[in-house]
Amino acid sequence: MLKTLNHRIIHLSKYYPPDRGGIETHVQTLARTQAALGAEVHVVCVNAFDKYGRLSTRTKTVNEVDCDVKVTRLGRFLSFARFDFCPEIFSTLCQLVDKPNTLVHLHTPNPTMLIALSMLPRRLPLVITHHSDVIKQKILKYGLRPFEYLVYSQTSRVLTTSYQYIQGSKFLHSYRDKLSILPLGIDFSTYIKPNPIAVDFSNSLKEKYGEIIWLVVGRLVYYKALHIAIEALTLVSGTLIIVGVGPLEQKLKTLAKKLGVDNRIVWLGHISEHELVGAYHAATALWFPSNVRSEGFGLVQVEAMASGCPVINANIPCSGVPWVSRHEQEGLTIPINDSVALAQAAKRLLYEPALHHRLATASRKRSEYFNHITMAKQSFEFYKKVLSQEWNYTGIPKPVNIL
Repeated sequence: MLKTLNHRIIHLSKYYPPDRGGIETHVQTLARTQAALGAEVHVVCVNAFDKYGRLSTRTKTVNEVDCDVKVTRLGRFLSFARFDFCPEIFSTLCQLVDKPNTLVHLHTPNPTMLIALSMLPRRLPLVITHHSDVIKQKILKYGLRPFEYLVYSQTSRVLTTSYQYIQGSKFLHSYRDKLSILPLGIDFSTYIKPNPIAVDFSNSLKEKYGEIIWLVVGRLVYYKALHIAIEALTLVSGTLIIVGVGPLEQKLKTLAKKLGVDNRIVWLGHISEHELVGAYHAATALWFPSNVRSEGFGLVQVEAMASGCPVINANIPCSGVPWVSRHEQEGLTIPINDSVALAQAAKRLLYEPALHHRLATASRKRSEYFNHITMAKQSFEFYKKVLSQEWNYTGIPKPVNIL
């Protein structure tokens, strides 16, 4: 599709798998699918791993190929306050964007790439996917504002993952005439039909921990509100399996021990993609108690839904989270920061098998809406508009009523 336009797509991501996260997974899925549909795709990100595959703050630049996607992982010298210092970032970007027919797709929040992009000597066809606002980090938020203003003013399109997120973002209202919606997507066939590795892992979890398994997937950071899940576990039977790592791990383990549920929590840390699929299939439900708009979509919800695993999420105001898995349609939605409500919702799934079956069936159907092929084709349409006469190349869009 894009080959006829003879343009190269460069995705600027903060990180890239095997570093797990919603944005990282999305960028990989989008890039791979675009490449499979015939586009020339290059991802530039920060290298978070040393040569032994361990997370490290000091790394080297590595060039790889991931399913026809060229990947440049920039070495970093230091990481501080969510900003990575990468000595080669500016020279690498200049070299890449200097090639003709280049379109840049920036994924934010991403202070490292945002600042580097603002310093490029010339403007380029630019699309931004705004995954979430910067909420908690006030110094970072206001320190980045001049760079955000410069880059967002130059872009032709700002994509968001849901209409709900736009409603609550004062920042996005400043760019209202540039906004479009592009929901995240996955290759749900992997989750619908798990491979033997996933099946074996699912069976092993059930053998070890029984039939009542509650699952949490994500980084152990403040807005995931995992303390709510741990508190809820005191009120409901079963085992809580936590997939992910992060700075709050020790604090959460201390809370679990204090509440007397540490023997019913399994900390799996990083696991493979196939094992994650198996975990979804073993789980009674995915607990998703995130409580702040830093959680703008919750891609793991779609993964769980495609696996037939109902989601219990929280009603974050002006976030796409409760829109992805809708209350009483595909899952159950509870008030934010309410561990009692989480436990009550979990008990409903235990004691109302017909409800669990209905939500599991509806979840699989709903996941088809978030299809990776549809997502990639829609992205191509946005790119075409950016490269056509509908927008000029100064980054200033002609008036278009899109909302």
